[in-house]
Amino acid sequence: MSLFIQQIVNGLTLGSIYCLVALGLTLIYGIMEVPNFAHGHLYMVGAYVTFFGMTLYGLNYWVSALVAGIIIAILGVITERVVFNPLRHAPSSNRFIAALGAMMFLEAAARLLWGADFRSIPPVYDKVLSFAGVRVTEQRVIVIVAAILLIIALNLFLKRTIIGSSIEAVAQNPDGSSLVGINVNVVGMLTFAIASFLAAVAAALAGPIFLVFPTMGELIIMKAFVIIVIGGMGSIPGAIVGGYILGLTESLGATYISMDYKDVIAFLVLVIILTIKPTGLFAKGV
Repeated sequence: MSLFIQQIVNGLTLGSIYCLVALGLTLIYGIMEVPNFAHGHLYMVGAYVTFFGMTLYGLNYWVSALVAGIIIAILGVITERVVFNPLRHAPSSNRFIAALGAMMFLEAAARLLWGADFRSIPPVYDKVLSFAGVRVTEQRVIVIVAAILLIIALNLFLKRTIIGSSIEAVAQNPDGSSLVGINVNVVGMLTFAIASFLAAVAAALAGPIFLVFPTMGELIIMKAFVIIVIGGMGSIPGAIVGGYILGLTESLGATYISMDYKDVIAFLVLVIILTIKPTGLFAKGV
């Protein structure tokens, strides 16, 4: 029983990281219907910024995470302005190719600047907590709690603020929103900033547990796309539920089936859910 609970905790940790990345990807897709493949590589750059903030500049872990969030939010806005905004009215295939180009550029830049070596963000909360026969590090608890707080904060922002209402309006009807005076360009920039901030914070939370390397964004973006398809393209509740479903399924599958098939399980879950409900678990809607 303790092994099962242990894997539930591990699954919630994985699911929390997946959720934060998938939420950002969902926001961008909901607003611009753009498959932003570069989103996983913004996650990667966020991990590096956190790492160097702590190791080179001696910043506090939380300060490094905040700095990473701000820097990656700015990088996200630049990506939106330079790569995606000029193609807003272009065929979807053009935006698809542009997203792939941005992804490859970020990965190549990371290799050039920081090399291909594996690094690890120095552990800060590595004390092991024990309860009911389950052992878990403080960092994993922090990941779960921080993700839940960020999810709640994002929901309140979208539902209770004028900017959040504007984002929802643009997601539902960009042309209609423009007609009533909402600046769609500004909303697009804000959406990329929020999404990129979430990706960077997810990387900072995951960094002390997992390794940091230039290609780390490739797997996380594949998982994020699986999640938003499972949950329903453009659906915030779907991204949350899908993230935790995937995290728990991977953790339990790796323990009770085989670690070798851990990543395959994600796509197996996708096939099963889409067979039952082809449109995903939730309808589109920020």
